[in-house]
Amino acid sequence: MRDLDLYHKWVEWSDEDQVYIGKCPDLITGIHGDDPVVLYGELCEVVQDVIDHFKAVGRPLPHPRIRPMSEVA
Repeated sequence: MRDLDLYHKWVEWSDEDQVYIGKCPDLITGIHGDDPVVLYGELCEVVQDVIDHFKAVGRPLPHPRIRPMSEVA
């Protein structure tokens, strides 16, 4: 599994900002855009850039804490 796959990433609509917000709270605060599909690709690129930077400077990656729900009660 790639390091990128360890971190939960998602895109959601923001009524307040009237844009889509791409999130990966374990690594970045978020990015925004108008097209959710394009935004998810950009989000993955940004997250990979953060991972690459951590590795380049010898900093350990944070433990993934945000996990998607596997079931709803």
